Amino acid sequence: MVKRNAGARLVRSLMKAGSAQQKAATKMVGTLLTLPKSSVRKRPAKKAALAAPRVRTPPATPVAPGRWLAGHHLAGAQQMQYWLYLPQGEVPPQGWPLVLMLHGCQQTATQFAQGTRMNVMAEKKGYAVLYPQQSVTVQAQRCWRWFDRSTQQGGGDVQPVSGILAKVMSQYPIDRRRVYVCGISAGAGMANIMAINFPEVFAAVGLHSGPVFGAGHGTVGALGVMRHGGGLRTEPAIREVLARRADFPLMPAILLQGEADTVVHAVNQQQLVRQSLLLNGVPADAPVKVTRRGTRSGHEIRDYQVGSKVVLRVVRVDTLDHAWSGGDPAIAFHAKGPDASRMMLEFFGKHRR
Repeated sequence: MVKRNAGARLVRSLMKAGSAQQKAATKMVGTLLTLPKSSVRKRPAKKAALAAPRVRTPPATPVAPGRWLAGHHLAGAQQMQYWLYLPQGEVPPQGWPLVLMLHGCQQTATQFAQGTRMNVMAEKKGYAVLYPQQSVTVQAQRCWRWFDRSTQQGGGDVQPVSGILAKVMSQYPIDRRRVYVCGISAGAGMANIMAINFPEVFAAVGLHSGPVFGAGHGTVGALGVMRHGGGLRTEPAIREVLARRADFPLMPAILLQGEADTVVHAVNQQQLVRQSLLLNGVPADAPVKVTRRGTRSGHEIRDYQVGSKVVLRVVRVDTLDHAWSGGDPAIAFHAKGPDASRMMLEFFGKHRR
């Protein structure tokens, strides 16, 4: 359970940004962080969980056998839909670990769930999975606005996503020490922003084909970042985060990238590595364990360790373009390759907040 003083630091950090949206987001997540300990470990009756407000059966039927619930959340004038997967069987004593999954542009939450097959993997490993969906009334291509300065600082799209997360964590038995966030492309950019703004909430982050943090600041700038990376903003963006929060906790990360990606170029992963090492206080020349696997659709894994713990895992897939590796190739933005969903959950499973 996160201590109250950690939650207070989070509130002060976000309030510095000064916008009404940022204050609203902070209030929602701050409330989540200070729930009494008994509410975290309490195992509610199944009937109570099914009776959660504004939950309906979604049109898509999941392949996995657990419960597949849908709902919506109002954040000011903005309404955001979300889907939640709950594994079948008895709830663990500490609650389910939870993964917040953020789709990419031109995707829906249900397409992302089906394409990644994350629910199937989550069922095997006992995870709950939460899928917010960007509204077309906010962004016509359903892109999360990772390039927006307000979003990067904890406002913008962070408000409804953090509200949905707080709502789900208060309604269902979730293990507060095992909450993770990941995404692809624009969703990876958004996942990184969530982890950087709420490090007390998330125990680790997973970024697949994601843009570097802290650059862009507009749609034209975003295109430049996707092609060329963040340039001179790469390290200053993280130094600014650390200046606001000198006691930033360790944030383990797994980064996946296709070498053939022509949408978000591989330079972004290289710069995300630099940012993660800086954020976690790992020297740039730290020893790296390199593992090579496979020939066709081969991939390389680079592990950076602090003591005996891997705090950064970097995966490069040889022939992968802009798609979720190991996903269902019949669904756009998913392709054959090493199973990214499995790699994400296996990495997350080694980290606690």
